[in-house]
Amino acid sequence: MQSIDKKIISRIYGKKRGWVYTPNNFSDLGGADAIKKALSRFAAKGAIRRLARGLYDYPKKHPKLGLLSPSIDAIANALKDRDSARVMPSGAYAANLLGLSQQVPMQVVFLTDGRARTVEIGNRTIRLKHTTPKNMATSARVSGLVIQALRHLGKDHVDDTVVGKLRRRLSDTDKKQLLKDIGFAPAWMGPIFRKVVEKER
Repeated sequence: MQSIDKKIISRIYGKKRGWVYTPNNFSDLGGADAIKKALSRFAAKGAIRRLARGLYDYPKKHPKLGLLSPSIDAIANALKDRDSARVMPSGAYAANLLGLSQQVPMQVVFLTDGRARTVEIGNRTIRLKHTTPKNMATSARVSGLVIQALRHLGKDHVDDTVVGKLRRRLSDTDKKQLLKDIGFAPAWMGPIFRKVVEKER
């Protein structure tokens, strides 16, 4: 029988570098207290990195820069798995992911149907903001990302340039889904969705 330490470190090293995880990812291997203590020991030895309370990663390494920061999405996915909840990028981060903004905000906001929480990692803040079931209905689809990005930009700042970027960014399948999900968007976005789906003349 392997010890719980060996089972945990084997699972961690079996994942690719960049994996972000919580004690919940090892709940099948032993009791909660034993898992937390094992992770603390590994972090103290430098085998893994503690990012925040109850949040760890198996960091990527760069030959010159050393240990790299984990990706925003990897952190969000770890928090999502811990809470068994859905998450969806919103605000400036949603706009950035769609190429509508070049800036990655220092405070990244995700909507969630789980509990609200804020995690600070280095100089970056990741905030999970509880929202309504309607807002989360499109969480697993690109249409949800578009809704959140446009909401961030605001009606008066969505021009033909923005429409053109979305038209080029989205696949034909994405555009069809956009029209299907039009009922989940604010009314002012309807005409914009239709413009995005229209073929360029």
